[in-house]
Amino acid sequence: MKLFVIAAIASAVCVAQPPAEKASGAAYRAIVQEAQAHVKRVDVQQFQTLRQAHPDFVFIDVRESEEWVKGHAAKALHISRGMLEKEIEGKVPAKDTTIVLYCHSGARSALAAESLVRMGYRNAYSLDGGLTAYEAAGLPMEK
Repeated sequence: MKLFVIAAIASAVCVAQPPAEKASGAAYRAIVQEAQAHVKRVDVQQFQTLRQAHPDFVFIDVRESEEWVKGHAAKALHISRGMLEKEIEGKVPAKDTTIVLYCHSGARSALAAESLVRMGYRNAYSLDGGLTAYEAAGLPMEK
């Protein structure tokens, strides 16, 4: 009987708590939304205008290497999100450079743009919709 009661209590505790996956997903979405509210963002049309106005801009893919090799925006530089803060100053030393960051959907790039702003980069943008929006607009890709 004691074993049954312990099992019932353990089961109730497990049911009452949200799965860790959902809890971390909610926290992740919250920090992405906060970053998106604070960073400069451009949609694909605004990106094309920005690119024309700043021909020396830097376009950075912050996705993982496995994603990059499957296809990426033409003329993009690859610096994965996890290495961005370490590598950016060596690759883009001028803090006034116009930088557009993208990922798959625009979440990681918003977090990346937020980091660059904290590092003193004044013209860091996140591409809304990421590579998904870029591709949908028919913009050039490379493999």
